[in-house]
Amino acid sequence: MATSKEGGKASADAGGSEQKSQPAKRGFAAMDQNQQRQIASKGGQAAHQKGTAHEFDSEEARRAGQKGGEVVSRNRAHMADIGRKGGESRQSANRAAAAAKAANRQGGKEE
Repeated sequence: MATSKEGGKASADAGGSEQKSQPAKRGFAAMDQNQQRQIASKGGQAAHQKGTAHEFDSEEARRAGQKGGEVVSRNRAHMADIGRKGGESRQSANRAAAAAKAANRQGGKEE
């Protein structure tokens, strides 16, 4: 019995393809997205009816956002990247182009 399984493996490896196959999806993961949403929605509705669902009030949401912002702000390299991207934004590029255009106009009048 073991030899027939190994023989099948050897012939697949001999083909030169070393792809790792993913395990077959089962259960919730195998369902289509709409079916997953329907089931998840039922769970949320049940939690609200039971009274155990959590809803953020504005103050709690503000605190959660503040906490996340503080965590992100600790990473100085990340903050520098964010600032750099902002400086390279389209608006900044447009300002630079307008300034260059104005400088060219002034240079043209003086000559």
